[in-house]
Amino acid sequence: MSIQTVLKKKSLGILMHPSCIPGGRECGTFGKGAKDWIKKLHSHGIEYWQFLPLTPTDSTGSPYSSPSSFALNPWFLDIDHLIEKGFIFISNLEELGPTNQNKNHFDFDAANNLTIKLGQLLLQGWSSQSEERKLDFNEWIRKNSWVEDYATFVVIREEFNMLPWWQWPKEFKIKNNEFLKSWINTKSEKILIKKLIQWHLDEQWSSIKTFAKLYNVKLIGDLPFYVSRDSADVWSNKSLFSIFKNGDLIFQSGVPPDYFSSTGQLWGTPTYFWSKHKNTNFDWWRKRFKRQFELVDLLRLDHFRGLAGYWRVNGNSKTAISGRWINSPGKILLNKLKIDLGTDLLPIIAEDLGVITPDVEKLRKNFELPGMKILQFAFDGNEDNPYLPKNIEGENWVVYTGTHDNSTSISWWECLENNAKKLIKDEYKFSENPSWSLIKIGMDTNANLFIAPLQDILSLDDSSRLNIPGTTKNNWKWKLNRPLGEIEDNFKRFSELGNNFGRTRK
Repeated sequence: MSIQTVLKKKSLGILMHPSCIPGGRECGTFGKGAKDWIKKLHSHGIEYWQFLPLTPTDSTGSPYSSPSSFALNPWFLDIDHLIEKGFIFISNLEELGPTNQNKNHFDFDAANNLTIKLGQLLLQGWSSQSEERKLDFNEWIRKNSWVEDYATFVVIREEFNMLPWWQWPKEFKIKNNEFLKSWINTKSEKILIKKLIQWHLDEQWSSIKTFAKLYNVKLIGDLPFYVSRDSADVWSNKSLFSIFKNGDLIFQSGVPPDYFSSTGQLWGTPTYFWSKHKNTNFDWWRKRFKRQFELVDLLRLDHFRGLAGYWRVNGNSKTAISGRWINSPGKILLNKLKIDLGTDLLPIIAEDLGVITPDVEKLRKNFELPGMKILQFAFDGNEDNPYLPKNIEGENWVVYTGTHDNSTSISWWECLENNAKKLIKDEYKFSENPSWSLIKIGMDTNANLFIAPLQDILSLDDSSRLNIPGTTKNNWKWKLNRPLGEIEDNFKRFSELGNNFGRTRK
């Protein structure tokens, strides 16, 4: 029986975060480089561009632990556009510091320092902007109520040397609005800078999204299930989260002990008080989804299983052993989202990796959401492995060689034991290049969408890996150090192989 799905036909995509795009002074931006990338995808019949959350990062560079679910990462500001449109005035670009040329990584401190300089330039240029531009800005602020709390939160955090909000002085910590009103007046310029940066980011990304639509490229975003404890979201909405007013966790998130960890995983993010969300008609969640669908066409929902049930651990626990499963009202929330979006086919990809229980599978199937399959997880010798290509039933899947959390396929292969390699070679035609062999296996599955990280298309090793879960150093820094024209052959090969499997738009 055929099912309705948001993925209508066989197609291809590439996973690459905007920070990795060539160009920009430090990392990739919402500028010409992103548009050139979209044109390159289009010219090769590749219909999907997937990336990580576009939100600001935490101090380790992770966009999955952001100070805001709604804001955009200031590192992505395109300077050329700001100069061209007369938002900033600068006679010598060298004043902004050296450009990150031909490096395969970027530096977070340099990116932050550049943001500070751009913020000052935006403020200096603001008084000379037309009344029409100022009206546009004020209208955008009015429509995006999250901006006030976000801008205030970030300025307070900078005021107190980036301490988490629960270590701020009491009136700031508890968010005493009467007190904050007068304090905000003394910091009006700093707060204005944060708002201007977000406005410009929003305008620039909106231009990218329009451009992608023109070139028939669909954007796949990413939404973490939980939000960071040290975020404007939690600070502004404490009653919605399992957190005391002083910032201590009542309950925290994680996963129970499994094959990989005898004590489970503690994530340190507050769980949701779902009863409070129900009482507010899921207002915060619906605004969160609305914001995402302003930015993207489809959304990968990280830890989708949390919408069916979640592992809840006491806030003061040191391991995840003593938690318990609690039901989530995901069905109610997703039904409300269907009404909000005016569609029966939610544009959501369910990240359903790991040990999945029947309630999670039922929720995904009830809403006909595509699930995920990772080929690097497939070859453990278990014939029942759900990631094995022969076990992928139906078409409503997104198959990947690996994700941002995996080794590149070249390094994955190097680390495989010889008996595993032999099993794969006996079953599949594995060439000298394991990256392209895995890509071909993925394209040959029933799944409607196959996506490969750019690192695999370029046959790169783990020196270009984006993230190693459980570590906090040297992640999220990789950047493509070659112009797109120099990797034309890789695009062509990917596209032609996709065409052999009926996956490219010609």
